Amino acid sequence: MKRAIAVSSGDPSGIGPETIIKAWLMRKDAQLPVFFVIGDDEIFRRTAERMKVNIDFSAADADFSFNTFEDALPILALKNSQVDRVGTSDPKNASGIIEAIERGTMLVCQGHASALVTCPIAKKPLYDAGFCFPGHTEFLADLAQKFYGERFKPVMMLAGPHLRTVPVTVHVPLSKVFKMLSTDLIIETGRIVAHDLEHKFKLKNPKIVVSGLNPHAGENGALGDEDIDLIKPAVLALKNEGIAINGPFASDTLFNSEKRATYDAALCMYHDQALIPVKTIGFDDTVNVTLGLPFIRTSPDHGTAFDIAGKNIASPASLISAIKLAQQLAN
Repeated sequence: MKRAIAVSSGDPSGIGPETIIKAWLMRKDAQLPVFFVIGDDEIFRRTAERMKVNIDFSAADADFSFNTFEDALPILALKNSQVDRVGTSDPKNASGIIEAIERGTMLVCQGHASALVTCPIAKKPLYDAGFCFPGHTEFLADLAQKFYGERFKPVMMLAGPHLRTVPVTVHVPLSKVFKMLSTDLIIETGRIVAHDLEHKFKLKNPKIVVSGLNPHAGENGALGDEDIDLIKPAVLALKNEGIAINGPFASDTLFNSEKRATYDAALCMYHDQALIPVKTIGFDDTVNVTLGLPFIRTSPDHGTAFDIAGKNIASPASLISAIKLAQQLAN
């Protein structure tokens, strides 16, 4: 039996429930694989009412076969009920948000689901409720460690149809990037990227480029020593391991169409350096993929979008891309 994809519903006050319903309504035209939602079924019923769409929901099967997928959206109901406050984050929903992520991860680890697709969460209401992880990715790595009994280094990749980028440092203030960045961190990240491009994306001898940290990649030390002292030794070490990697290159010329044709992924030094180009080139088709985990996890590349929640204008394009990529990687 082919396993379905688990979709955690994210923050119920955001656009997650709306985009999930829209994705299911487009299941045939988009040729989506079977997926099920882990969420509050009442939230989804009220969301459908606001959207004025005629949709049936079904409870999750005991064997996770979801034979009713063509006729109804399968929902694995949460034990923690949630409040319906569209567009306004609420710490009361934290328990349900965390439960959905935990149950989705366990179902994938136990083999009941083929992959996990996570809808966006807002960090502040989770922090207010005592959530102690920087974000989704670190939480998933902790859950994987508890299940498998070993440490995993999660790496965030933004994968679009025309560009894949990876930030070495992620959700940290720009002022702390210089303190956090190290040769060892670049090497560890580069290894994971090369491994998963080959084993998950099935790319033979994947080519990786590395961006510089400073303008013009430091211009031989004239604009900063980090490119010489931190990045070049990492690139050399990875090359010596047989990885097809080059750099550092000036980031302002790394993402034009001609340069993109020469590599499979770009390793960038900080969050915006990686995310701005990939979202600019293909916002609706770009997917957040977590590398370095023992299971497949993807996510839309957008946030909770509280400002448009409940207005029935959110696009499901990135969620659809995330579900399709999850199926591709799981296969």
